[in-house]
Amino acid sequence: MSEVVDSFPPVAERVQAWWARRQWSKGLDVPYAVGSYRDAWAAYPALLRQYHPDLNAGIALSQVPPAAEVLLLWQCDAGHRFAATPHEQRQRPGRQRRRSAWCPECSEQADPTRTVAMPMRESLDAPVPAEKHLLRPRRPRPSTKLCDKTPGIPVGEAFVSVCAPKPASAVEDRVRADLNDRLTFAHGFNAVRVARPFFDHLEVWPDFVLPDLRIAVEYDTIGRHGLEHVGRREEADRRKDRALRSAGWEVVRLRVGPLEPIGPHDLRLSSWTRSTVLRLIDVFRGIRGPLLVDSHLR
Repeated sequence: MSEVVDSFPPVAERVQAWWARRQWSKGLDVPYAVGSYRDAWAAYPALLRQYHPDLNAGIALSQVPPAAEVLLLWQCDAGHRFAATPHEQRQRPGRQRRRSAWCPECSEQADPTRTVAMPMRESLDAPVPAEKHLLRPRRPRPSTKLCDKTPGIPVGEAFVSVCAPKPASAVEDRVRADLNDRLTFAHGFNAVRVARPFFDHLEVWPDFVLPDLRIAVEYDTIGRHGLEHVGRREEADRRKDRALRSAGWEVVRLRVGPLEPIGPHDLRLSSWTRSTVLRLIDVFRGIRGPLLVDSHLR
């Protein structure tokens, strides 16, 4: 009987339960450090685009062993979300190289296998009866007029946008000045070209753009009336972060006051101080490595 039970494959568990079990078994708060499995996942660029830490309890893909029996939540370039284990995702494409091969819904639309039975004819010479309900037209997608002021540059490129709003906080000026005192980086950029529309634009406007490191920094507070970066506005922040990560960038949010982190690299602060910039640079090192980051130190 035990041989029969042992022959069953392991059951995949949700990422939160899997992570908690690993914390208990290893006796560590972080059982797998960020970057532990970066090389193993490097061969799957489509999966790197589809994986978003904020959809998986803030756990980075490089912290997940490719052989782990854990259900992860993925989102394809078209916005479809689906749960799959690392093994299922790595086996899904086979020999196909189109992007839709990594998404079950996109694959079904690209190569539909569902067939519809046609009505019977009285004879071979009789025409096929017309059945309107069998010919369901596709529902047209609502047309969205995109801003034509975004330059035709490659996705992931930083640039100066005429549509970007001007800084609205004096604290942002202090953060920018403190970063400038510690780091040398290209100045003046206020936007990043992305692949999918974000509020009628193919660009996003981070508070701080560091093109040399491909890192965007956001300074988040609840605002004077306690309505900023909460509720639907937090969902917009998550969409913005996913758009940046899909473009090859990483995001660090400075979450002030009661705001909880929503990404794997976010810092929670009571307020901005000059010493905070040192913590922020340490986060940069964890993302891009000390060698690259330290080469930009003043």
